[in-house]
Amino acid sequence: MISGLLVDNLTIRRGERTLFSGLGFSAAAGEAVALTGRNGAGKTSLLRAVAGLLRPAAGEVRFAGVEDAGEARARGLHLIGHHDGLKGGRTAREELTFAARWSGGTAADIDAAARALDLGRLLDLEVRKLSAGQRRRVALARLVAAPRPLWLLDEPLAPLDSLWRQRIGEVIAGHLAGGGILLAAVHDPLPVAARTVEIGA
Repeated sequence: MISGLLVDNLTIRRGERTLFSGLGFSAAAGEAVALTGRNGAGKTSLLRAVAGLLRPAAGEVRFAGVEDAGEARARGLHLIGHHDGLKGGRTAREELTFAARWSGGTAADIDAAARALDLGRLLDLEVRKLSAGQRRRVALARLVAAPRPLWLLDEPLAPLDSLWRQRIGEVIAGHLAGGGILLAAVHDPLPVAARTVEIGA
């Protein structure tokens, strides 16, 4: 189980452009880290590098508690990007069930996630009929439906109203209280205490 994250001397390039170099920080169990910086600084690219979807030009990402980085990524983290990754022609229930089962969640976990994100009235609607905030709640429900220790979130609160920002803050707080770790790219402050790492400073 992932008990910590270490980003060591990381350099990310896109094409001929260096987004950032020599970046280093760590995150321990129970800690939230907010990635800040201007648009295009490399926040999303950093999340993708931690998830193993983008190869760094230099440096490395290590996961405390798991020797094999591939195993840590396959079984120990969730990545929810700026786009929700939901198929518009499928129902919210189908999308949540597929994502949860793929990540090891059970039927009971799916029910608990639907209650936590108040999705009961939305589950049988096609995703394309949901508002941006409702779609975001369906996407974030994956975090509850298939618990994993490391959450990588890209602008998780962007389409949510003030009530749901507070409610998601409670979900995140519960994750951290249980020893989870959060790494989030943000423009707006997270609704939990978080250490800030500025990208491209």
